Amino acid sequence: MMRVCHLNTCPVGIATQDPELRKKFTGKPEFVENFFKFIAQEVRELMAELGFRTMDEMIGRVDKLDVRQALEHWKAHGLDLSALLYDPPAAGDHPRRNVATQDHGLEKALDQQLIALCKDALDGRGGADVSLPIRNVNRTVGTLLGYEVTSRFGGHGLPDDTIRLRFAGSAGQSFGAFVPRGITMTLEGDANDYVGKGLSGGRVIIYPPRRCTFAAEENIIIGNVALYGATSGEAFVRGMAGERFAVRNSGATAVVEGVGDHGCEYMTGGRVVVLGRTGRNFAAGMSGGIAFVLDASGAFEKRCNHGMVDLDPLDDADEAWLRRVVCRHIALTGSAHASHLLFRWAEMRARWIKVMPRDYKRVLRAEAEAQKAGKTLAFEELVGAANG
Repeated sequence: MMRVCHLNTCPVGIATQDPELRKKFTGKPEFVENFFKFIAQEVRELMAELGFRTMDEMIGRVDKLDVRQALEHWKAHGLDLSALLYDPPAAGDHPRRNVATQDHGLEKALDQQLIALCKDALDGRGGADVSLPIRNVNRTVGTLLGYEVTSRFGGHGLPDDTIRLRFAGSAGQSFGAFVPRGITMTLEGDANDYVGKGLSGGRVIIYPPRRCTFAAEENIIIGNVALYGATSGEAFVRGMAGERFAVRNSGATAVVEGVGDHGCEYMTGGRVVVLGRTGRNFAAGMSGGIAFVLDASGAFEKRCNHGMVDLDPLDDADEAWLRRVVCRHIALTGSAHASHLLFRWAEMRARWIKVMPRDYKRVLRAEAEAQKAGKTLAFEELVGAANG
């Protein structure tokens, strides 16, 4: 009701990280439970008025809808809603509600082969190295295998590179989604949208076919919304990504050679390195994490959304980390563009821009000052110190 949720000044202590305001929150989980009990009671009363005992009896009963107020409203004048309110005759024994379990065809998923081929690794008997072709009908490849890893070994997963999966072709949507630590997925080809969605510690490496003669850094190699909601792990992409790259990324490290519009949107953590041009509205709503952008054309400042971020030069620690990551990108993807950049590093250094959320910067500064003073502050104390 106050409409200040984005200002960190919520007077009842809900939408805020300010410890003093948080003290004003008096809610308890039992309140929500009690609220839903009231809803359930009212639903039962309304059902009794209509003559229904179960929800199943209500499905399709459009004859019980009171539509007069809607139809007589002046905004509905001239609208014919008869098709929406039509009550079709019962068709024999065909029910009006869902009575059958949907067949998702999971037994045909490529992951079933992966699980079988990685059995020794899943049983804790060494690693696995698998090579398979892939097509765009193969979606969420790696997700079921990742579930097997997490269910057996917990959230920590397996040691890095325990399971190495190599694919050639065009991957369907959500390649490498939710993949945990211990799984490395390498794709020689291209991929659709949502690459690495919810990445949870695994590693995704994508580069174009070796026989291709085009410049990878000038061509789209993966689709939109890659690394959506990623929490940890790594992604190395030789080529450009579509729109909304790393949206809501909260912990993954990624290297890409160009992105479309809205890159790093709503990002809250992790690090993103862009070795090329970006689209418009970069860093919109970005409240955490760091992005490093190579601004070779000098146009990035106009394409960036400055609402929550500062554009800073590199310091010595940034440069050292960045060089290591670029070298790793070259080793994993064979990127000619990154190799050329590394060769001209001294010349290109001044063109790097560090995109840093202002609030995040203040919190890091407060943390550094606390450590210098020999103090260990809780998160809320850090936020309070940063805001103070």
